[in-house]
Amino acid sequence: MPSNQPDQMRAILERVRTIALVGASEKTHRPSYEVMEYMQNQGYRVIPVNPRLAGQKVLGETVYPDILSLPEPVDMVELFLAPERTDAVIDQAIELKVPVLWLQIGVINESGAARAEAAGLTVVMDRCPKQEIPRQGIPAIKAGH
Repeated sequence: MPSNQPDQMRAILERVRTIALVGASEKTHRPSYEVMEYMQNQGYRVIPVNPRLAGQKVLGETVYPDILSLPEPVDMVELFLAPERTDAVIDQAIELKVPVLWLQIGVINESGAARAEAAGLTVVMDRCPKQEIPRQGIPAIKAGH
């Protein structure tokens, strides 16, 4: 069962520091760009993932083709993908033992979420951290923490 309870989402957002944002866009009007920018402004390190943009920069961060190519471990994988495109990324997150899998609003994959939870990942589904942070009153991350 996804961790969509307010106290669970708050705990996740308070401990996560590095996020791989899968489905990142270079287009400033896209929700993934807006969420990445917001999360960076809150003090999170957000690493964009998009095979079409691999090697380019989005909001000052190098874009990687997939999460298996990331140069460092991440605390959370956030999916901005059509639900039918999420299975491969979910399986990669399981393989990498990423602690948290967060599926954006409208990104619903019940079987993928169940697989991830069975493998020990915490899953949030059909929610947006950009909405949850102010809703939960979570302060910005202080530098060095």
